[in-house]
Amino acid sequence: MKQLEAIDQFRGFAIFLMILANYMNNVSIIPAWLKHSDDVGYTGIDLVAPMFVFAMGLTYGLSFRHRLSRDGAWNTYQHFLTRYLALVGMGYLITLVWELSGIQPPSVNWGLLQALGAAGLIALLFIRLSSLWRWGVGLVMLATYQLLLDRFWLEDVLIAPHNGPWGAMSWGAMLILSTAMADLYHDHRHSRRAFSLLSVGLLVIGLFLSLLVPLSKDRASASYVLLSLGLSGLVFYGFHLLHQYRHLILPILTDWGRNPLLLYLLHYVILGIYAIPLGSYWYTQAPLWLSLVQLSVMIIILSWVGKFLSQRKLYFAL
Repeated sequence: MKQLEAIDQFRGFAIFLMILANYMNNVSIIPAWLKHSDDVGYTGIDLVAPMFVFAMGLTYGLSFRHRLSRDGAWNTYQHFLTRYLALVGMGYLITLVWELSGIQPPSVNWGLLQALGAAGLIALLFIRLSSLWRWGVGLVMLATYQLLLDRFWLEDVLIAPHNGPWGAMSWGAMLILSTAMADLYHDHRHSRRAFSLLSVGLLVIGLFLSLLVPLSKDRASASYVLLSLGLSGLVFYGFHLLHQYRHLILPILTDWGRNPLLLYLLHYVILGIYAIPLGSYWYTQAPLWLSLVQLSVMIIILSWVGKFLSQRKLYFAL
Protein backbone atom coordinates (compact mmCIF):
# COMPACT_ATOMS: atom_id res chain seq x y z
CA MET A 1 0.00 0.00 0.00
CA LYS A 2 1.33 3.42 -0.96
CA GLN A 3 0.22 4.99 2.30
CA LEU A 4 2.23 2.42 4.26
CA GLU A 5 5.33 3.21 2.20
CA ALA A 6 4.96 6.87 3.17
CA ILE A 7 4.61 5.80 6.81
CA ASP A 8 7.80 3.71 6.57
CA GLN A 9 9.71 6.72 5.27
CA PHE A 10 8.28 9.03 7.91
CA ARG A 11 9.13 6.51 10.64
CA GLY A 12 12.62 6.17 9.21
CA PHE A 13 13.03 9.94 9.25
CA ALA A 14 11.87 10.06 12.88
CA ILE A 15 14.25 7.33 14.07
CA PHE A 16 17.11 8.89 12.08
CA LEU A 17 16.56 12.24 13.81
CA MET A 18 16.12 10.54 17.18
CA ILE A 19 19.51 8.83 16.91
CA LEU A 20 21.07 12.06 15.66
CA ALA A 21 19.63 13.94 18.66
CA ASN A 22 20.84 11.34 21.16
CA TYR A 23 24.39 11.67 19.89
CA MET A 24 24.40 15.48 19.76
CA ASN A 25 22.79 15.96 23.15
CA ASN A 26 25.98 14.95 25.01
CA VAL A 27 28.53 16.77 22.82
CA SER A 28 29.52 20.15 24.22
CA ILE A 29 30.49 21.78 20.92
CA ILE A 30 27.02 21.21 19.42
CA PRO A 31 25.01 24.47 19.72
CA ALA A 32 21.99 24.63 22.04
CA TRP A 33 19.51 25.04 19.20
CA LEU A 34 20.45 21.53 18.02
CA LYS A 35 19.63 20.05 21.42
CA HIS A 36 16.54 19.74 23.56
CA SER A 37 15.33 22.98 25.08
CA ASP A 38 16.08 23.67 28.73
CA ASP A 39 12.63 23.36 30.33
CA VAL A 40 10.41 26.06 28.78
CA GLY A 41 11.00 26.53 25.05
CA TYR A 42 10.94 24.54 21.84
CA THR A 43 13.65 23.45 19.42
CA GLY A 44 13.44 21.27 16.35
CA ILE A 45 14.93 18.40 18.36
CA ASP A 46 11.98 18.60 20.77
CA LEU A 47 9.74 17.42 17.91
CA VAL A 48 11.65 14.19 17.29
CA ALA A 49 10.16 11.94 20.00
CA PRO A 50 6.57 13.09 19.27
CA MET A 51 7.17 12.28 15.60
CA PHE A 52 7.98 8.71 16.57
CA VAL A 53 4.91 8.52 18.82
CA PHE A 54 2.88 9.81 15.89
CA ALA A 55 4.43 7.14 13.65
CA MET A 56 3.34 4.53 16.20
CA GLY A 57 -0.18 5.95 16.09
CA LEU A 58 -0.33 5.79 12.30
CA THR A 59 -0.16 1.99 12.35
CA TYR A 60 -1.45 1.14 15.84
CA GLY A 61 -5.13 0.91 14.90
CA LEU A 62 -4.43 -0.83 11.58
CA SER A 63 -2.27 -3.46 13.23
CA PHE A 64 -4.69 -4.00 16.09
CA ARG A 65 -7.74 -4.43 13.85
CA HIS A 66 -5.86 -6.77 11.51
CA ARG A 67 -4.79 -9.03 14.39
CA LEU A 68 -8.22 -8.83 15.97
CA SER A 69 -9.92 -10.15 12.83
CA ARG A 70 -7.26 -12.81 12.31
CA ASP A 71 -6.41 -14.01 15.84
CA GLY A 72 -9.29 -12.96 18.05
CA ALA A 73 -9.41 -10.62 21.02
CA TRP A 74 -7.47 -12.72 23.55
CA ASN A 75 -4.44 -13.32 21.32
CA THR A 76 -4.46 -9.74 20.04
CA TYR A 77 -4.45 -8.17 23.49
CA GLN A 78 -1.81 -10.65 24.63
CA HIS A 79 0.42 -9.72 21.67
CA PHE A 80 0.14 -5.96 22.26
CA LEU A 81 0.57 -6.33 26.01
CA THR A 82 3.74 -8.37 25.49
CA ARG A 83 5.06 -5.90 22.91
CA TYR A 84 4.81 -2.84 25.11
CA LEU A 85 5.89 -4.54 28.31
CA ALA A 86 8.97 -5.72 26.42
CA LEU A 87 9.71 -2.12 25.39
CA VAL A 88 9.50 -1.02 29.02
CA GLY A 89 11.76 -3.91 30.06
CA MET A 90 14.38 -3.16 27.41
CA GLY A 91 14.31 0.48 28.41
CA TYR A 92 14.96 -0.39 32.05
CA LEU A 93 17.86 -2.62 31.04
CA ILE A 94 19.48 0.04 28.84
CA THR A 95 19.11 2.74 31.49
CA LEU A 96 20.55 0.45 34.16
CA VAL A 97 23.57 -0.43 32.02
CA TRP A 98 24.29 3.21 31.27
CA GLU A 99 24.03 4.13 34.97
CA LEU A 100 26.26 1.25 36.11
CA SER A 101 28.86 2.12 33.46
CA GLY A 102 28.98 5.71 34.67
CA ILE A 103 27.90 7.14 31.32
CA GLN A 104 24.68 8.43 32.80
CA PRO A 105 24.28 9.63 36.41
CA PRO A 106 21.85 7.66 38.59
CA SER A 107 18.29 8.97 38.41
CA VAL A 108 14.75 7.69 37.99
CA ASN A 109 15.18 4.58 35.85
CA TRP A 110 13.19 5.88 32.93
CA GLY A 111 13.97 6.58 29.30
CA LEU A 112 12.45 6.83 25.86
CA LEU A 113 11.65 3.12 25.51
CA GLN A 114 9.87 3.11 28.88
CA ALA A 115 7.86 6.15 27.81
CA LEU A 116 6.91 4.56 24.48
CA GLY A 117 6.03 1.25 26.12
CA ALA A 118 3.90 2.91 28.77
CA ALA A 119 2.13 5.00 26.12
CA GLY A 120 1.40 1.85 24.12
CA LEU A 121 -0.08 0.13 27.18
CA ILE A 122 -2.30 3.12 27.95
CA ALA A 123 -3.48 3.37 24.34
CA LEU A 124 -4.31 -0.35 24.36
CA LEU A 125 -7.05 0.32 26.92
CA PHE A 126 -8.91 2.56 24.47
CA ILE A 127 -7.95 1.45 20.95
CA ARG A 128 -11.28 -0.31 20.32
CA LEU A 129 -13.22 2.88 20.99
CA SER A 130 -14.39 4.97 18.05
CA SER A 131 -12.22 7.86 16.86
CA LEU A 132 -14.55 10.39 18.47
CA TRP A 133 -14.33 8.68 21.85
CA ARG A 134 -10.55 8.47 21.58
CA TRP A 135 -10.41 12.19 20.90
CA GLY A 136 -12.39 12.73 24.08
CA VAL A 137 -10.30 10.32 26.16
CA GLY A 138 -7.02 11.75 24.88
CA LEU A 139 -7.97 15.36 25.55
CA VAL A 140 -9.40 14.63 29.00
CA MET A 141 -6.30 12.63 29.89
CA LEU A 142 -4.06 15.46 28.70
CA ALA A 143 -6.01 18.05 30.70
CA THR A 144 -5.91 15.83 33.79
CA TYR A 145 -2.16 15.38 33.43
CA GLN A 146 -1.65 19.14 33.12
CA LEU A 147 -3.68 19.71 36.29
CA LEU A 148 -1.72 17.09 38.23
CA LEU A 149 1.54 18.44 36.83
CA ASP A 150 0.84 21.99 37.94
CA ARG A 151 -0.37 21.01 41.41
CA PHE A 152 1.70 17.98 42.42
CA TRP A 153 4.19 16.58 39.93
CA LEU A 154 6.22 19.44 38.47
CA GLU A 155 9.46 18.95 40.46
CA ASP A 156 9.47 15.18 39.96
CA VAL A 157 8.75 15.45 36.24
CA LEU A 158 11.46 18.06 35.65
CA ILE A 159 14.27 16.00 37.19
CA ALA A 160 13.26 12.67 35.59
CA PRO A 161 14.44 11.60 32.10
CA HIS A 162 11.59 11.72 29.58
CA ASN A 163 9.26 13.01 32.31
CA GLY A 164 9.46 9.81 34.37
CA PRO A 165 6.49 7.53 35.09
CA TRP A 166 4.36 10.61 35.81
CA GLY A 167 4.71 11.79 32.22
CA ALA A 168 3.41 8.48 30.88
CA MET A 169 -0.10 9.93 31.12
CA SER A 170 0.85 12.73 28.73
CA TRP A 171 2.68 10.40 26.34
CA GLY A 172 -0.27 8.02 26.44
CA ALA A 173 -2.63 10.87 25.59
CA MET A 174 -0.35 11.82 22.70
CA LEU A 175 -0.49 8.30 21.30
CA ILE A 176 -4.25 8.01 21.73
CA LEU A 177 -4.75 11.29 19.86
CA SER A 178 -2.31 10.09 17.19
CA THR A 179 -4.42 6.98 16.59
CA ALA A 180 -7.50 9.18 16.16
CA MET A 181 -5.66 11.37 13.65
CA ALA A 182 -4.50 8.23 11.84
CA ASP A 183 -8.11 7.07 11.46
CA LEU A 184 -8.86 10.26 9.57
CA TYR A 185 -5.86 9.72 7.31
CA HIS A 186 -6.74 6.10 6.57
CA ASP A 187 -10.47 6.75 6.06
CA HIS A 188 -10.89 7.17 2.31
CA ARG A 189 -14.35 8.67 2.79
CA HIS A 190 -12.59 11.90 3.73
CA SER A 191 -10.17 13.98 1.73
CA ARG A 192 -6.56 13.79 2.90
CA ARG A 193 -6.77 17.56 2.95
CA ALA A 194 -8.94 17.24 6.06
CA PHE A 195 -6.01 15.54 7.77
CA SER A 196 -3.70 18.43 6.92
CA LEU A 197 -6.26 20.99 8.11
CA LEU A 198 -6.65 19.11 11.39
CA SER A 199 -2.87 19.16 11.82
CA VAL A 200 -2.79 22.91 11.26
CA GLY A 201 -5.63 23.31 13.76
CA LEU A 202 -3.78 21.39 16.46
CA LEU A 203 -0.65 23.44 15.79
CA VAL A 204 -2.58 26.69 16.20
CA ILE A 205 -4.33 25.45 19.36
CA GLY A 206 -0.98 24.40 20.82
CA LEU A 207 0.48 27.83 20.10
CA PHE A 208 -2.44 29.65 21.72
CA LEU A 209 -2.41 27.28 24.69
CA SER A 210 1.30 28.02 25.19
CA LEU A 211 0.24 31.52 26.30
CA LEU A 212 -1.39 29.87 29.32
CA VAL A 213 0.57 26.63 29.72
CA PRO A 214 4.38 26.67 29.30
CA LEU A 215 5.57 25.02 26.10
CA SER A 216 7.97 22.41 27.46
CA LYS A 217 9.22 18.96 26.51
CA ASP A 218 10.72 18.61 29.98
CA ARG A 219 7.20 18.89 31.37
CA ALA A 220 5.37 17.11 28.53
CA SER A 221 2.89 19.95 28.87
CA ALA A 222 -0.46 20.03 27.10
CA SER A 223 0.68 22.85 24.81
CA TYR A 224 3.78 20.85 23.88
CA VAL A 225 1.74 17.74 23.07
CA LEU A 226 -0.85 19.51 20.90
CA LEU A 227 1.67 21.65 19.05
CA SER A 228 3.89 18.60 18.44
CA LEU A 229 0.97 16.56 17.15
CA GLY A 230 0.12 19.30 14.69
CA LEU A 231 3.71 19.60 13.49
CA SER A 232 4.12 15.82 13.28
CA GLY A 233 0.96 15.58 11.19
CA LEU A 234 2.23 18.25 8.80
CA VAL A 235 5.67 16.63 8.44
CA PHE A 236 4.02 13.28 7.71
CA TYR A 237 1.63 14.93 5.25
CA GLY A 238 4.68 16.29 3.46
CA PHE A 239 6.01 12.74 3.09
CA HIS A 240 2.58 11.66 1.85
CA LEU A 241 2.51 14.39 -0.81
CA LEU A 242 6.05 13.68 -1.98
CA HIS A 243 5.30 9.99 -2.27
CA GLN A 244 1.83 10.33 -3.75
CA TYR A 245 2.41 13.04 -6.33
CA ARG A 246 6.17 13.16 -6.89
CA HIS A 247 6.72 9.40 -6.48
CA LEU A 248 9.71 10.24 -4.31
CA ILE A 249 11.17 7.19 -2.62
CA LEU A 250 14.15 7.52 -0.27
CA PRO A 251 15.43 3.96 0.23
CA ILE A 252 17.61 4.86 3.20
CA LEU A 253 14.61 6.19 5.14
CA THR A 254 12.50 3.19 4.15
CA ASP A 255 15.24 0.85 5.41
CA TRP A 256 15.45 2.72 8.71
CA GLY A 257 11.68 2.78 9.04
CA ARG A 258 11.27 -0.96 8.63
CA ASN A 259 13.67 -1.87 11.44
CA PRO A 260 13.47 1.08 13.82
CA LEU A 261 13.77 -0.82 17.09
CA LEU A 262 16.84 -2.82 16.08
CA LEU A 263 18.63 0.26 14.74
CA TYR A 264 17.73 2.22 17.85
CA LEU A 265 19.17 -0.48 20.11
CA LEU A 266 22.27 -0.77 17.91
CA HIS A 267 22.92 2.96 18.12
CA TYR A 268 23.19 2.59 21.92
CA VAL A 269 25.98 0.06 21.41
CA ILE A 270 27.86 2.51 19.19
CA LEU A 271 27.26 5.37 21.63
CA GLY A 272 28.65 3.18 24.40
CA ILE A 273 31.81 2.56 22.35
CA TYR A 274 32.20 6.32 21.93
CA ALA A 275 31.42 7.21 25.54
CA ILE A 276 33.29 4.61 27.62
CA PRO A 277 36.88 4.04 26.55
CA LEU A 278 38.93 7.21 26.19
CA GLY A 279 37.40 9.87 28.40
CA SER A 280 35.46 13.06 27.78
CA TYR A 281 37.84 14.45 25.14
CA TRP A 282 36.89 11.55 22.86
CA TYR A 283 33.14 12.20 22.99
CA THR A 284 31.55 14.87 25.19
CA GLN A 285 34.43 17.34 24.74
CA ALA A 286 35.35 16.22 21.23
CA PRO A 287 36.22 18.84 18.58
CA LEU A 288 33.77 19.40 15.77
CA TRP A 289 35.72 17.38 13.20
CA LEU A 290 35.83 14.34 15.48
CA SER A 291 32.13 14.62 16.29
CA LEU A 292 31.31 14.72 12.58
CA VAL A 293 33.48 11.66 11.95
CA GLN A 294 31.85 9.73 14.80
CA LEU A 295 28.37 10.70 13.69
CA SER A 296 29.12 9.77 10.08
CA VAL A 297 30.48 6.38 11.12
CA MET A 298 27.36 5.69 13.18
CA ILE A 299 25.01 6.67 10.35
CA ILE A 300 26.95 4.59 7.79
CA ILE A 301 26.91 1.51 10.03
CA LEU A 302 23.21 1.80 10.83
CA SER A 303 22.31 2.50 7.19
CA TRP A 304 24.29 -0.54 6.04
CA VAL A 305 22.54 -2.75 8.63
CA GLY A 306 19.15 -1.35 7.61
CA LYS A 307 19.83 -1.96 3.91
CA PHE A 308 21.20 -5.45 4.57
CA LEU A 309 18.06 -6.43 6.48
CA SER A 310 15.67 -4.86 3.95
CA GLN A 311 17.31 -6.63 1.02
CA ARG A 312 16.74 -9.93 2.80
CA LYS A 313 13.26 -8.91 3.95
CA LEU A 314 14.23 -9.35 7.58
CA TYR A 315 12.13 -7.14 9.84
CA PHE A 316 12.59 -7.20 13.61
CA ALA A 317 9.51 -6.07 15.49
CA LEU A 318 7.92 -6.91 18.80
